[in-house]
Amino acid sequence: MNAYRARPRIFVALDTPNVGSALKLAKAAKPHVGGLKIGLEFLTANGPDEVKRVVSLGLPVFADTKFHDIPNTVAAASREIASLGVSFFNVHASGGRTMLRASLEAARGVNPGIKVVAVTVLTSLDARDLDPVGQRGTMQEQVLRLAGLSHAAGLDGVVCGAGEVRAVRAEFGPDFLIVVPGIRPAGSGTEDQRRTVTPAEAAEAGADILVVGRPISAAPDPVAAARAIAAELSENPA
Repeated sequence: MNAYRARPRIFVALDTPNVGSALKLAKAAKPHVGGLKIGLEFLTANGPDEVKRVVSLGLPVFADTKFHDIPNTVAAASREIASLGVSFFNVHASGGRTMLRASLEAARGVNPGIKVVAVTVLTSLDARDLDPVGQRGTMQEQVLRLAGLSHAAGLDGVVCGAGEVRAVRAEFGPDFLIVVPGIRPAGSGTEDQRRTVTPAEAAEAGADILVVGRPISAAPDPVAAARAIAAELSENPA
């Protein structure tokens, strides 16, 4: 059973190289969110010891690693990230089934309970970007193609845009974990994201985890912003 379905769905993104700022935001937002996301900026600036400090706060941690390399390299990296105590991490589905399986098996060898999800199409891309990078068909077709590859490889779920959530859920069922970035409350800017939705829209579509970054971290009052998004979700349960 997908345990995240019964938990608060907001994961606040700690997208900063400053450990002090990240920990301050995490501690302040903790009562209002279901988890924390650390990305490449935090990982490359601070290394494994600081990842462990974030994990020690007691919330599930999503390591937004987006591994994409030859299977042996991704397996080695997956083994290392799993050793830090994170709850789940991601790889690129376009790395292929062999790479996906190598990542999963390596991570589970360290932590049998860790979840591995695959990135389908980045939410910074839209339909106009697919053909130049050699991806055929519509956005939904490409997401479902990569989700199917991930599901066949045994992964726990995918990262996709909210516009594809309903199709992924219908195809792969209630236990397939769906993580949606690009969450922007009504009235906020999209920045470098092209496929954005509000928290309520993503939850209503069937997303399990909503990754929220700048609408919380860059808000004048991050705690109030986190509280407001949590309240929006409680008023609009999926």
